[in-house]
Amino acid sequence: MANFFRIINAIILWAIVIKFLPKKSLKRYLPVTLFCAGNLLILSLLNFIFKWWNVKGGTKFLIFDDLAFIYGPFFTINLWVFHFTYGKFSIYALSNLIMDLLFAFPLSALFQKIGHYKLNKISSMGLFIMYYVLALLNYGFQMLFEKEVNR
Repeated sequence: MANFFRIINAIILWAIVIKFLPKKSLKRYLPVTLFCAGNLLILSLLNFIFKWWNVKGGTKFLIFDDLAFIYGPFFTINLWVFHFTYGKFSIYALSNLIMDLLFAFPLSALFQKIGHYKLNKISSMGLFIMYYVLALLNYGFQMLFEKEVNR
């Protein structure tokens, strides 16, 4: 059931991006979104060492879960957030603060309760800090990227 949810979730989110996100925004924010996905992949690899979280079913399910999350909701939402907030740092920072708090606390608790994953050696606060710092890093990357492109 969880795999079905992951696949449907990714299909719906990508269909919305393809249908409604302007192609100009997709082209403009794809590099930062790929940068972010790469950082999340590194965190997923580090999870094998530090055991921050686990997924029922072992390594195969952990890998599938991480990839589905990174290239599903995280990837598509990142594109939308940059589309609506880039150039307005305070709005970007506030929207990421709210989304990361929602993910780290009520949503993470819900996902753990339904058995989607379990946090081990990282707390919800640690998860929030990790994702919020990544959001700020992404904004800096986009600023530097656009500065280089516009040279």
